[in-house]
Amino acid sequence: MSKPTVAIVGRPNVGKSQLFNRLAGKRLSIVEDTPGVTRDRLYAECEWRGRVFSIIDTGGIEPSNDNEILKFMRFQAETAIHHADVIIFITDLRTGVTASDMDVAAMLQRSGKPVVLAVNKCDKPGQPEPEFYEFYNLGLGEPFGISALHGYGTGDLLDEAFQYFPPEEEDDEDEGRIRVALIGKPNVGKSSLLNRVLGEERVIVSNVAGTTRDSVDAKLDNQYGKFTFIDTAGIRRKSKVEEKIEKFSVMRSLMAVERADVCVIMIDATEGVTEQDTKVAGEAHNAGKACIIVVNKWDLVEKDGGTMKEYTLRVREGLAYMPYAPVLFISAKTGQRVDKIYETICHVYEQNHKRVPTGQLNSILAEATARVQPPTDKGRRLKIYYMTQAGVCPPTFVCFCNDARLFHFSYQRYLENQIREVFDLTGTPVRMIVRQRGDKE
Repeated sequence: MSKPTVAIVGRPNVGKSQLFNRLAGKRLSIVEDTPGVTRDRLYAECEWRGRVFSIIDTGGIEPSNDNEILKFMRFQAETAIHHADVIIFITDLRTGVTASDMDVAAMLQRSGKPVVLAVNKCDKPGQPEPEFYEFYNLGLGEPFGISALHGYGTGDLLDEAFQYFPPEEEDDEDEGRIRVALIGKPNVGKSSLLNRVLGEERVIVSNVAGTTRDSVDAKLDNQYGKFTFIDTAGIRRKSKVEEKIEKFSVMRSLMAVERADVCVIMIDATEGVTEQDTKVAGEAHNAGKACIIVVNKWDLVEKDGGTMKEYTLRVREGLAYMPYAPVLFISAKTGQRVDKIYETICHVYEQNHKRVPTGQLNSILAEATARVQPPTDKGRRLKIYYMTQAGVCPPTFVCFCNDARLFHFSYQRYLENQIREVFDLTGTPVRMIVRQRGDKE
Protein backbone atom coordinates (compact mmCIF):
# COMPACT_ATOMS: atom_id res chain seq x y z
CA MET A 1 0.00 0.00 0.00
CA SER A 2 1.27 3.51 -0.79
CA LYS A 3 2.02 6.16 1.83
CA PRO A 4 -0.90 8.07 3.39
CA THR A 5 -1.72 11.25 1.50
CA VAL A 6 -2.76 14.57 3.05
CA ALA A 7 -4.18 17.29 0.76
CA ILE A 8 -3.97 20.94 1.82
CA VAL A 9 -6.89 22.89 0.34
CA GLY A 10 -8.61 26.24 0.78
CA ARG A 11 -9.41 29.44 -1.04
CA PRO A 12 -6.53 31.55 -2.44
CA ASN A 13 -4.04 33.34 -0.19
CA VAL A 14 -4.88 31.73 3.17
CA GLY A 15 -1.37 30.24 3.66
CA LYS A 16 -1.60 26.77 2.09
CA SER A 17 1.87 26.93 0.55
CA GLN A 18 3.37 28.33 3.75
CA LEU A 19 1.97 25.38 5.72
CA PHE A 20 3.16 22.99 2.97
CA ASN A 21 6.71 24.35 3.25
CA ARG A 22 6.52 24.25 7.05
CA LEU A 23 5.52 20.57 7.08
CA ALA A 24 7.98 19.64 4.31
CA GLY A 25 10.79 21.40 6.15
CA LYS A 26 11.98 23.27 3.04
CA ARG A 27 10.81 25.87 0.51
CA LEU A 28 9.33 23.63 -2.16
CA SER A 29 6.26 25.74 -2.90
CA ILE A 30 6.40 29.38 -3.92
CA VAL A 31 5.03 31.70 -1.22
CA GLU A 32 3.98 35.17 -2.33
CA ASP A 33 1.29 37.51 -1.01
CA THR A 34 -0.60 37.27 -4.30
CA PRO A 35 -3.65 35.03 -4.77
CA GLY A 36 -3.23 32.27 -7.35
CA VAL A 37 0.54 31.78 -7.11
CA THR A 38 0.26 27.99 -6.66
CA ARG A 39 -1.46 26.49 -9.71
CA ASP A 40 -0.58 22.79 -9.95
CA ARG A 41 -0.53 20.07 -7.32
CA LEU A 42 2.80 19.83 -5.49
CA TYR A 43 3.90 16.74 -3.57
CA ALA A 44 6.37 16.33 -0.73
CA GLU A 45 7.18 13.72 1.90
CA CYS A 46 6.84 14.33 5.65
CA GLU A 47 7.31 12.29 8.78
CA TRP A 48 5.21 12.47 11.93
CA ARG A 49 5.20 10.07 14.89
CA GLY A 50 7.45 7.69 12.95
CA ARG A 51 5.12 7.55 9.95
CA VAL A 52 6.14 8.81 6.49
CA PHE A 53 3.31 10.36 4.47
CA SER A 54 2.81 12.55 1.39
CA ILE A 55 1.39 16.06 1.46
CA ILE A 56 -0.16 17.81 -1.52
CA ASP A 57 -0.23 21.59 -1.93
CA THR A 58 -3.01 22.76 -4.22
CA GLY A 59 -4.02 25.97 -5.95
CA GLY A 60 -6.67 28.06 -4.21
CA ILE A 61 -10.27 27.04 -4.86
CA GLU A 62 -12.53 29.81 -6.21
CA PRO A 63 -15.97 28.14 -6.34
CA SER A 64 -17.53 30.68 -8.71
CA ASN A 65 -15.04 32.00 -11.24
CA ASP A 66 -15.03 31.71 -15.03
CA ASN A 67 -11.29 32.39 -15.48
CA GLU A 68 -9.78 29.42 -17.37
CA ILE A 69 -6.71 29.09 -15.11
CA LEU A 70 -8.77 29.40 -11.90
CA LYS A 71 -11.24 26.78 -13.15
CA PHE A 72 -8.34 24.41 -13.83
CA MET A 73 -6.89 25.13 -10.39
CA ARG A 74 -10.23 24.09 -8.91
CA PHE A 75 -10.12 20.89 -10.99
CA GLN A 76 -6.59 20.17 -9.70
CA ALA A 77 -7.72 20.69 -6.10
CA GLU A 78 -10.68 18.35 -6.64
CA THR A 79 -8.30 15.72 -8.05
CA ALA A 80 -6.05 16.08 -4.99
CA ILE A 81 -9.10 15.67 -2.72
CA HIS A 82 -10.07 12.51 -4.61
CA HIS A 83 -6.62 10.94 -4.09
CA ALA A 84 -6.15 12.07 -0.46
CA ASP A 85 -6.71 10.01 2.68
CA VAL A 86 -7.11 13.14 4.82
CA ILE A 87 -7.85 16.77 3.89
CA ILE A 88 -6.51 19.80 5.78
CA PHE A 89 -8.86 22.71 5.04
CA ILE A 90 -7.13 26.03 5.73
CA THR A 91 -8.99 29.24 6.54
CA ASP A 92 -7.80 32.72 7.55
CA LEU A 93 -8.46 34.18 11.01
CA ARG A 94 -7.99 37.75 9.75
CA THR A 95 -10.68 37.60 7.08
CA GLY A 96 -13.06 35.38 9.06
CA VAL A 97 -15.48 32.95 7.46
CA THR A 98 -16.22 34.01 3.87
CA ALA A 99 -18.80 32.82 1.35
CA SER A 100 -16.00 31.01 -0.49
CA ASP A 101 -15.06 29.18 2.72
CA MET A 102 -18.66 28.01 3.10
CA ASP A 103 -18.72 26.76 -0.51
CA VAL A 104 -15.41 24.90 -0.11
CA ALA A 105 -16.61 23.37 3.19
CA ALA A 106 -19.77 22.11 1.47
CA MET A 107 -17.66 20.61 -1.34
CA LEU A 108 -15.44 18.82 1.19
CA GLN A 109 -18.43 17.44 3.07
CA ARG A 110 -19.78 16.01 -0.18
CA SER A 111 -16.42 14.28 -0.82
CA GLY A 112 -16.94 12.04 2.22
CA LYS A 113 -13.24 12.31 3.13
CA PRO A 114 -12.01 13.06 6.69
CA VAL A 115 -11.45 16.83 7.01
CA VAL A 116 -9.28 18.64 9.57
CA LEU A 117 -10.12 22.34 9.84
CA ALA A 118 -7.15 24.70 10.36
CA VAL A 119 -7.53 28.40 11.13
CA ASN A 120 -4.29 30.01 9.98
CA LYS A 121 -2.64 33.27 11.12
CA CYS A 122 -3.28 32.63 14.82
CA ASP A 123 0.15 34.16 15.38
CA LYS A 124 -0.22 34.79 19.14
CA PRO A 125 0.08 31.70 21.34
CA GLY A 126 -2.43 31.23 24.14
CA GLN A 127 -6.16 31.86 24.24
CA PRO A 128 -7.62 32.30 20.72
CA GLU A 129 -9.23 35.57 19.66
CA PRO A 130 -13.06 35.84 19.71
CA GLU A 131 -13.19 35.67 15.87
CA PHE A 132 -11.81 32.12 16.08
CA TYR A 133 -15.09 30.64 17.28
CA GLU A 134 -17.08 31.64 14.18
CA PHE A 135 -15.26 28.87 12.26
CA TYR A 136 -17.42 26.30 14.06
CA ASN A 137 -20.17 27.52 11.67
CA LEU A 138 -18.47 25.65 8.80
CA GLY A 139 -19.83 22.41 10.24
CA LEU A 140 -16.48 20.56 10.06
CA GLY A 141 -15.96 19.95 13.75
CA GLU A 142 -13.37 21.51 16.02
CA PRO A 143 -11.06 24.05 14.33
CA PHE A 144 -7.31 24.02 15.09
CA GLY A 145 -5.63 27.39 15.45
CA ILE A 146 -2.25 27.42 13.73
CA SER A 147 0.43 29.78 12.51
CA ALA A 148 2.01 28.44 9.32
CA LEU A 149 4.52 31.31 9.55
CA HIS A 150 5.78 30.49 13.06
CA GLY A 151 4.79 26.81 13.31
CA TYR A 152 2.38 27.22 16.24
CA GLY A 153 -0.27 24.50 16.47
CA THR A 154 1.02 22.37 13.60
CA GLY A 155 1.79 19.45 15.94
CA ASP A 156 -1.82 19.26 17.17
CA LEU A 157 -3.00 19.58 13.56
CA LEU A 158 -0.85 16.62 12.46
CA ASP A 159 -1.96 14.57 15.47
CA GLU A 160 -5.56 15.03 14.35
CA ALA A 161 -4.75 14.10 10.74
CA PHE A 162 -2.66 11.12 11.90
CA GLN A 163 -5.66 9.28 13.37
CA TYR A 164 -7.20 9.03 9.87
CA PHE A 165 -4.12 7.41 8.27
CA PRO A 166 -4.71 3.91 6.83
CA PRO A 167 -2.90 0.97 8.51
CA GLU A 168 0.85 0.91 7.91
CA GLU A 169 2.32 -1.64 5.50
CA GLU A 170 5.75 -2.29 4.04
CA ASP A 171 6.43 -0.02 1.08
CA ASP A 172 9.61 0.07 -0.99
CA GLU A 173 8.14 1.59 -4.15
CA ASP A 174 10.69 4.44 -4.34
CA GLU A 175 13.68 2.09 -4.56
CA GLY A 176 15.26 2.15 -8.01
CA ARG A 177 13.10 5.04 -9.23
CA ILE A 178 14.64 7.26 -11.95
CA ARG A 179 14.06 11.02 -11.51
CA VAL A 180 13.44 12.69 -14.89
CA ALA A 181 13.35 16.50 -15.23
CA LEU A 182 11.51 17.96 -18.23
CA ILE A 183 13.33 21.21 -18.99
CA GLY A 184 13.21 23.82 -21.72
CA LYS A 185 12.15 27.36 -22.47
CA PRO A 186 8.49 28.32 -21.90
CA ASN A 187 5.75 26.85 -24.10
CA VAL A 188 7.68 23.95 -25.68
CA GLY A 189 5.22 21.35 -24.37
CA LYS A 190 6.74 20.12 -21.08
CA SER A 191 3.38 19.97 -19.29
CA SER A 192 1.72 18.38 -22.35
CA LEU A 193 4.35 15.64 -22.36
CA LEU A 194 3.88 15.00 -18.64
CA ASN A 195 0.11 14.71 -19.08
CA ARG A 196 0.66 12.36 -22.04
CA VAL A 197 2.97 9.95 -20.16
CA LEU A 198 0.69 9.96 -17.10
CA GLY A 199 -2.50 9.54 -19.10
CA GLU A 200 -4.27 12.28 -17.13
CA GLU A 201 -4.55 16.08 -17.06
CA ARG A 202 -2.12 16.36 -14.18
CA VAL A 203 -0.76 19.84 -14.91
CA ILE A 204 -2.20 22.91 -16.54
CA VAL A 205 -1.55 23.22 -20.29
CA SER A 206 -1.99 26.66 -21.84
CA ASN A 207 -0.61 28.59 -24.80
CA VAL A 208 0.33 31.34 -22.34
CA ALA A 209 4.07 31.08 -21.67
CA GLY A 210 4.84 30.80 -17.96
CA THR A 211 1.71 28.89 -16.92
CA THR A 212 3.77 26.34 -14.95
CA ARG A 213 5.52 28.05 -12.05
CA ASP A 214 6.45 25.29 -9.61
CA SER A 215 8.36 22.08 -10.27
CA VAL A 216 5.78 19.28 -10.17
CA ASP A 217 6.69 15.65 -9.33
CA ALA A 218 4.64 12.75 -10.71
CA LYS A 219 5.37 9.04 -10.28
CA LEU A 220 4.88 6.54 -13.09
CA ASP A 221 5.44 2.77 -13.13
CA ASN A 222 5.26 0.83 -16.41
CA GLN A 223 6.90 -2.11 -18.19
CA TYR A 224 10.08 -0.05 -18.71
CA GLY A 225 10.68 0.79 -15.04
CA LYS A 226 9.85 3.20 -12.22
CA PHE A 227 10.04 6.92 -12.96
CA THR A 228 9.42 10.22 -11.21
CA PHE A 229 8.79 12.92 -13.82
CA ILE A 230 9.48 16.52 -12.78
CA ASP A 231 7.66 19.17 -14.83
CA THR A 232 9.45 22.50 -14.48
CA ALA A 233 8.77 26.13 -15.23
CA GLY A 234 10.26 27.28 -18.53
CA ILE A 235 13.68 28.91 -18.15
CA ARG A 236 13.62 32.30 -19.86
CA ARG A 237 16.33 34.84 -20.55
CA LYS A 238 17.10 36.96 -17.47
CA SER A 239 15.99 40.09 -19.29
CA LYS A 240 12.54 38.50 -19.74
CA VAL A 241 12.15 37.50 -16.08
CA GLU A 242 10.37 40.47 -14.55
CA GLU A 243 7.90 39.08 -12.00
CA LYS A 244 9.35 38.19 -8.61
CA ILE A 245 7.28 34.98 -8.73
CA GLU A 246 8.86 33.96 -12.04
CA LYS A 247 12.36 34.44 -10.60
CA PHE A 248 11.44 31.85 -7.95
CA SER A 249 10.13 29.58 -10.73
CA VAL A 250 13.40 29.67 -12.67
CA MET A 251 15.25 28.90 -9.44
CA ARG A 252 12.93 25.91 -8.87
CA SER A 253 13.72 24.66 -12.41
CA LEU A 254 17.46 24.81 -11.80
CA MET A 255 16.96 23.00 -8.47
CA ALA A 256 14.95 20.33 -10.35
CA VAL A 257 17.94 19.80 -12.69
CA GLU A 258 20.16 19.30 -9.65
CA ARG A 259 17.98 16.57 -8.12
CA ALA A 260 17.21 14.79 -11.42
CA ASP A 261 19.01 11.70 -12.73
CA VAL A 262 18.03 12.35 -16.36
CA CYS A 263 17.19 15.67 -18.04
CA VAL A 264 14.84 15.66 -21.03
CA ILE A 265 15.70 18.84 -22.94
CA MET A 266 12.64 19.85 -24.95
CA ILE A 267 12.88 21.88 -28.17
CA ASP A 268 10.02 23.33 -30.22
CA ALA A 269 10.19 21.77 -33.72
CA THR A 270 8.54 24.83 -35.26
CA GLU A 271 11.29 27.15 -33.94
CA GLY A 272 14.43 24.98 -33.99
CA VAL A 273 17.33 25.38 -31.57
CA THR A 274 17.34 28.91 -30.17
CA GLU A 275 19.96 30.69 -28.09
CA GLN A 276 17.84 30.07 -24.99
CA ASP A 277 17.70 26.34 -25.75
CA THR A 278 21.51 26.22 -25.69
CA LYS A 279 21.53 27.89 -22.24
CA VAL A 280 18.88 25.54 -20.83
CA ALA A 281 20.74 22.48 -22.16
CA GLY A 282 23.97 23.93 -20.80
CA GLU A 283 22.56 23.82 -17.25
CA ALA A 284 22.01 20.04 -17.53
CA HIS A 285 25.38 19.49 -19.27
CA ASN A 286 27.30 21.46 -16.63
CA ALA A 287 25.52 19.58 -13.85
CA GLY A 288 26.77 16.29 -15.34
CA LYS A 289 23.29 14.86 -15.86
CA ALA A 290 22.29 12.20 -18.36
CA CYS A 291 20.55 14.06 -21.20
CA ILE A 292 18.06 13.40 -23.98
CA ILE A 293 17.13 16.00 -26.60
CA VAL A 294 13.43 15.76 -27.42
CA VAL A 295 12.11 17.71 -30.41
CA ASN A 296 8.41 18.24 -29.67
CA LYS A 297 5.53 19.35 -31.98
CA TRP A 298 6.96 17.18 -34.80
CA ASP A 299 3.40 16.79 -36.12
CA LEU A 300 3.43 20.50 -37.10
CA VAL A 301 6.51 20.21 -39.36
CA GLU A 302 6.15 19.58 -43.11
CA LYS A 303 8.29 16.58 -43.97
CA ASP A 304 9.91 14.71 -46.82
CA GLY A 305 12.27 11.71 -46.84
CA GLY A 306 15.27 13.59 -45.39
CA THR A 307 13.60 16.04 -43.00
CA MET A 308 14.49 14.19 -39.80
CA LYS A 309 18.12 13.72 -40.82
CA GLU A 310 18.50 17.39 -41.77
CA TYR A 311 16.82 18.52 -38.54
CA THR A 312 19.12 16.26 -36.48
CA LEU A 313 22.15 17.92 -38.10
CA ARG A 314 20.74 21.37 -37.21
CA VAL A 315 20.19 20.26 -33.61
CA ARG A 316 23.75 18.90 -33.43
CA GLU A 317 25.05 22.19 -34.79
CA GLY A 318 23.03 24.25 -32.30
CA LEU A 319 24.02 22.05 -29.33
CA ALA A 320 27.54 21.26 -30.48
CA TYR A 321 28.87 20.82 -26.93
CA MET A 322 26.64 17.79 -26.28
CA PRO A 323 27.05 15.43 -29.27
CA TYR A 324 26.56 12.48 -26.89
CA ALA A 325 22.84 13.21 -26.30
CA PRO A 326 20.36 11.11 -28.36
CA VAL A 327 17.74 13.08 -30.33
CA LEU A 328 14.09 11.97 -30.37
CA PHE A 329 11.28 13.45 -32.47
CA ILE A 330 7.87 13.32 -30.79
CA SER A 331 4.45 14.92 -30.56
CA ALA A 332 3.16 15.20 -27.00
CA LYS A 333 -0.21 16.22 -28.44
CA THR A 334 -0.74 13.10 -30.60
CA GLY A 335 1.50 10.70 -28.62
CA GLN A 336 3.74 10.05 -31.64
CA ARG A 337 6.96 8.20 -30.54
CA VAL A 338 6.41 9.12 -26.87
CA ASP A 339 6.90 5.46 -25.87
CA LYS A 340 10.52 5.61 -27.12
CA ILE A 341 11.34 8.05 -24.34
CA TYR A 342 11.19 5.41 -21.59
CA GLU A 343 13.78 3.04 -23.11
CA THR A 344 16.08 5.96 -23.90
CA ILE A 345 15.79 7.28 -20.31
CA CYS A 346 16.75 3.86 -18.91
CA HIS A 347 19.71 3.56 -21.31
CA VAL A 348 21.23 7.00 -20.65
CA TYR A 349 20.67 6.52 -16.89
CA GLU A 350 22.74 3.30 -17.03
CA GLN A 351 25.51 5.03 -19.01
CA ASN A 352 25.61 7.93 -16.53
CA HIS A 353 26.20 5.36 -13.74
CA LYS A 354 28.62 3.14 -15.71
CA ARG A 355 31.96 2.07 -14.23
CA VAL A 356 34.83 1.02 -16.48
CA PRO A 357 37.47 -1.40 -15.06
CA THR A 358 40.90 0.23 -14.76
CA GLY A 359 42.59 -2.58 -16.74
CA GLN A 360 40.30 -2.14 -19.75
CA LEU A 361 40.62 1.64 -19.50
CA ASN A 362 44.41 1.51 -19.73
CA SER A 363 44.27 -0.94 -22.66
CA ILE A 364 42.18 1.67 -24.50
CA LEU A 365 44.68 4.37 -23.46
CA ALA A 366 47.64 2.35 -24.82
CA GLU A 367 45.90 1.76 -28.17
CA ALA A 368 44.80 5.41 -28.46
CA THR A 369 48.27 6.85 -27.73
CA ALA A 370 49.88 4.38 -30.17
CA ARG A 371 47.42 5.42 -32.91
CA VAL A 372 47.76 9.19 -32.30
CA GLN A 373 50.94 10.35 -30.57
CA PRO A 374 50.46 12.72 -27.59
CA PRO A 375 51.30 16.39 -28.34
CA THR A 376 54.73 17.97 -27.89
CA ASP A 377 55.88 21.48 -27.04
CA LYS A 378 59.46 22.74 -27.46
CA GLY A 379 60.75 19.22 -27.80
CA ARG A 380 58.96 17.96 -24.65
CA ARG A 381 56.34 15.25 -25.26
CA LEU A 382 53.29 14.54 -23.14
CA LYS A 383 53.49 11.18 -21.37
CA ILE A 384 50.31 9.66 -19.94
CA TYR A 385 51.24 7.10 -17.31
CA TYR A 386 47.81 5.65 -16.60
CA MET A 387 44.12 6.46 -16.28
CA THR A 388 41.50 5.48 -13.71
CA GLN A 389 37.82 6.19 -13.14
CA ALA A 390 37.23 8.41 -10.11
CA GLY A 391 33.42 8.51 -10.07
CA VAL A 392 30.08 8.28 -11.83
CA CYS A 393 27.18 10.67 -12.53
CA PRO A 394 28.86 11.65 -14.78
CA PRO A 395 31.67 9.15 -15.47
CA THR A 396 34.83 10.94 -14.34
CA PHE A 397 38.31 9.83 -15.38
CA VAL A 398 41.67 10.92 -13.95
CA CYS A 399 44.74 10.95 -16.22
CA PHE A 400 48.20 10.96 -14.61
CA CYS A 401 50.90 12.53 -16.81
CA ASN A 402 54.33 14.14 -16.76
CA ASP A 403 53.17 17.72 -17.51
CA ALA A 404 49.54 18.92 -17.35
CA ARG A 405 50.39 21.94 -19.54
CA LEU A 406 51.06 19.64 -22.50
CA PHE A 407 47.67 17.93 -22.16
CA HIS A 408 45.80 20.00 -24.77
CA PHE A 409 41.98 19.96 -24.60
CA SER A 410 41.84 18.58 -28.18
CA TYR A 411 43.79 15.50 -27.06
CA GLN A 412 41.49 15.13 -24.05
CA ARG A 413 38.55 15.13 -26.44
CA TYR A 414 40.27 12.53 -28.60
CA LEU A 415 40.71 10.21 -25.60
CA GLU A 416 37.13 10.83 -24.51
CA ASN A 417 35.89 9.83 -27.99
CA GLN A 418 37.96 6.64 -27.87
CA ILE A 419 36.43 5.71 -24.49
CA ARG A 420 32.92 6.46 -25.78
CA GLU A 421 33.49 4.37 -28.90
CA VAL A 422 34.36 1.28 -26.84
CA PHE A 423 32.09 1.68 -23.80
CA ASP A 424 29.14 3.51 -25.42
CA LEU A 425 28.41 6.20 -22.74
CA THR A 426 25.49 7.50 -24.83
CA GLY A 427 23.58 10.36 -23.27
CA THR A 428 26.05 11.25 -20.55
CA PRO A 429 28.76 13.90 -20.36
CA VAL A 430 32.25 12.69 -19.46
CA ARG A 431 34.62 14.55 -17.14
CA MET A 432 38.39 14.25 -17.51
CA ILE A 433 40.73 15.43 -14.76
CA VAL A 434 44.45 15.84 -15.47
CA ARG A 435 47.03 15.22 -12.72
CA GLN A 436 50.75 15.53 -13.23
CA ARG A 437 53.44 13.66 -11.31
CA GLY A 438 54.14 15.39 -8.02
CA ASP A 439 50.60 16.79 -7.59
CA LYS A 440 49.57 16.57 -3.96
CA GLU A 441 45.83 16.87 -4.75
